[in-house]
Amino acid sequence: MLAAAGPAPRLPSPEASPDDGPLLERLADAVTRSDAPDVVFALSRHGRRSIVSGGTALPPPLPREDLRYETGSAAKTFTGLLLARLIHSGELSGGEPASALLDGGRPAGANPVTLAHLITHTSGLPALPAGFHLRALPAWHTNPYARFPDARVVDAFLRHRARHRPGTRWRYSNYGVAVLGHALVAATGTPWEDLLAGQVLRPLGLDGTTLRADDSGRDALGHGRDGVSLVPAFDAGGFQAAGAVRATPHDLLTYLEAHLDPAGVSPHLAPALRAVRRPVLRRGIGHRHVHTIAWFRHPTDGGPMYFHSGATLGQQAFLGFRADTGTALAAVCTRRFRAHDPFLATAYALLAQE
Repeated sequence: MLAAAGPAPRLPSPEASPDDGPLLERLADAVTRSDAPDVVFALSRHGRRSIVSGGTALPPPLPREDLRYETGSAAKTFTGLLLARLIHSGELSGGEPASALLDGGRPAGANPVTLAHLITHTSGLPALPAGFHLRALPAWHTNPYARFPDARVVDAFLRHRARHRPGTRWRYSNYGVAVLGHALVAATGTPWEDLLAGQVLRPLGLDGTTLRADDSGRDALGHGRDGVSLVPAFDAGGFQAAGAVRATPHDLLTYLEAHLDPAGVSPHLAPALRAVRRPVLRRGIGHRHVHTIAWFRHPTDGGPMYFHSGATLGQQAFLGFRADTGTALAAVCTRRFRAHDPFLATAYALLAQE
């Protein structure tokens, strides 16, 4: 088994005290269970951080906890926070028809897809746009999203004919959140990278967070399902708002801690951080599935747990927090998701039990 060949988990937690021993043991166990080349479990409890890293591969040149990891769909929480910020500032209401923003002068119609529909996955859009699979097929195992750039995402949306009235059904859609990103760019006249950085990343001091890999050596390398084959760095193409964020575990904890204590961050962003914790949608049998505009929300014995996971072709991430225990968890690994993969289940259980 690959996990038996890797080095023991590293415990780089200068803030930890001897009393944190049991917690560090649980984090180390979670790292081992995740069975991936590189794994980091970073937990904050009332602002006190404990970080454990390890993996089945030899350690990279930089410490694992200092590398930037692909967050995949967990990046949607950044987009949700950005939308909440623009709504609170009065720049948008959330009720704007996306087609009107993306194609000025186009009539909105009787039942337009709004920005709120896009972020809550109630737009009626499919998971991916028409023509995506055919165009992405030549790069299906390397970088399929890179073959569907901005203009194609927008054009596909403007040509789309909905089967269901927006707001009537929930269907998770990378496509919908990607369209939202382009609509926000059109509404503000600001490129996506600058918009997200100016409204979210810089106010939170996330200088270890970016939207693309570079040649600095700071980006973790993804691996295929075998845990050995290297995978190219993820290129989101026209889907940046749906999954382009890559960040260090330290930055991800800072981001989550801001959700736990909005009063401790920029006063301009605090109302948005509070807003993304409010439920806006219930679905499923007995309306048991609760969502905010950024997070999934599940009950625990002590109170609600907020979380979002994400995956690319070579990495996975889990972000979550609980206000009742003052706990935030950022977990990342560099192995493509497999059937019955242990990583996400391990991260979810760890936060649910904290």
